[in-house]
Amino acid sequence: MDLRCVMLGAGEVVVNSIDTDGVKNGFDIELLRLVCEAVNVPVIASGGAGSINHFIELFKEIPDIDAGLAASIFHFGEVEIKELKKELKENDIRVRL
Repeated sequence: MDLRCVMLGAGEVVVNSIDTDGVKNGFDIELLRLVCEAVNVPVIASGGAGSINHFIELFKEIPDIDAGLAASIFHFGEVEIKELKKELKENDIRVRL
């Protein structure tokens, strides 16, 4: 895995899995786990979220992940941010309300 971005001073890494981006079948947990193990900066997951459960799975499977990112599910009203935050909190996942 090429970690030049961190070696050159990146303060965080956004991992966008092209294999899962836009598919809405969930985040690339395997790839994200490898990146989290390889770097010592915050990691943000991107690509694949299609439901609230995908976020819950992300944070349960990789408790050290710093954030989960999504776009279309919010833009098209498939998931309400308020509801996502409520569900995360109910699943004991730290979230800013």
